[in-house]
Amino acid sequence: MNFFDRLHDRIRTVDSVVSVGLDPDLDRLPDLLEEYDLPRWAFNRRIIDATHEHAAVFKPNAAFYEDPDGWRALEETVAYAHGKNVPVLLDAKRADIGNTTRQYAKLLETVDAITVNPYMGRDSLQPFLADAESGVFVLCRTSNPGGADIQDLELETGEPVYERVAALADLWNENDNVGLVVGATQPEELEELREQVPDLPFLVPGIGAQGGDAEAAVEYGLADGVGLVNSSRGIIFAGENDGEEFAKASEQAAKRLKKRLNQYRD
Repeated sequence: MNFFDRLHDRIRTVDSVVSVGLDPDLDRLPDLLEEYDLPRWAFNRRIIDATHEHAAVFKPNAAFYEDPDGWRALEETVAYAHGKNVPVLLDAKRADIGNTTRQYAKLLETVDAITVNPYMGRDSLQPFLADAESGVFVLCRTSNPGGADIQDLELETGEPVYERVAALADLWNENDNVGLVVGATQPEELEELREQVPDLPFLVPGIGAQGGDAEAAVEYGLADGVGLVNSSRGIIFAGENDGEEFAKASEQAAKRLKKRLNQYRD
């Protein structure tokens, strides 16, 4: 089974399209975790325990792990999530050329899916695309305001850059392992892209702290019921001021988001 088949089964099992972003900012972790050798891992373990019944995937962002202790924490996190039968999508936005991108693609030996940057073209993504069992989410229309600086530029054909990226990703989907990253902060563009590429699942960020459109995220983000809507800070730091009870607040936040999204699912 490839990643999207496994994701389909996971979504049905937990009745959820929620992606829980595991972004353990050291400056925001509870003080009680300071005594641990790997505070980020200790934090993630509690979040996973609290939210796994509501999570279609866990999505750690590589930026929060890029130091020796961080990589150790990430390895423990991935193994623990897998122990709970939850797929892991690494938000790494990787891509390069030649041997460099082949090294980046080795990350797929550990995780189930990854985000990639299409700016350098197909050859920079080929090692990821060739891994038929893993998911590859191509950055298309991101949720940050500055995304328009490049993604909205109009090409000679009259189409914006992000629409060309979507069309290319559709062509690159030879192994049925490609999805798109499309932010929930621009619902009209979500709708347009769904019409353009009806079969590609979307990873939709921007629902939590960025205030994206939950209804549009579900209506246009899913392809045959498969897709993901991500919240990171809105879940993992829901109990930031709750001391030892922080994970309970995260559980409730994940549960609320699941319920909120499910009212728009078929």
